[in-house]
Amino acid sequence: MPQTGTVEHVNIGRAVPLQVAGRAVLSAFRKQSAEGPVDVDWRGLRGDEQADASVHGGMAKAVYAYPAEHYPFWQTVRAQARAALWDDAPLPGLLGENLTLRGVLESDVWIGDLLRLPGCTLAVSEPRLPCAKLGAALGFSQAGKLMTQSGYCGFYLAVREPGTVAAGDRFELCPGPREVSIAEVFRSRRGGAR
Repeated sequence: MPQTGTVEHVNIGRAVPLQVAGRAVLSAFRKQSAEGPVDVDWRGLRGDEQADASVHGGMAKAVYAYPAEHYPFWQTVRAQARAALWDDAPLPGLLGENLTLRGVLESDVWIGDLLRLPGCTLAVSEPRLPCAKLGAALGFSQAGKLMTQSGYCGFYLAVREPGTVAAGDRFELCPGPREVSIAEVFRSRRGGAR
């Protein structure tokens, strides 16, 4: 039987200034949950921006998905760090993800797998590597290190069939060639994560 899951939240954001290492840089890290269906095409979700196209966005990284199952870990970290910036941050989209998914983890998805949703089809392309903006957006410097150690990185999706996506959509995970998993790629790259 195919593996299935649910889109818990669809999150979009605009690029705004964020303080990173004492200087203001543009970031669309802080997302807000969208109401109703959101259009998706090869560039990503309508209304969502990427501040740095060299590391986010583009055809291979049009949509960033993050497992809802990891949120208890980040809530514990949040409480321990007492990060003031988190107090007003909404939980869905907290990790900068466009899709908060339930039912698939990094170890479940492989490069080339498809997520078939009612309104579009997305292809798993690569893991998200933590960057300096992660710690700045979350309010504590160890966030990138914790993402690297935990392997709770989420994954990027390319758009195979444009259409729409909405919170509550069910999806089916359709296996691709199954040569390398997101977890394996992340482990091989995390030493060079920036």
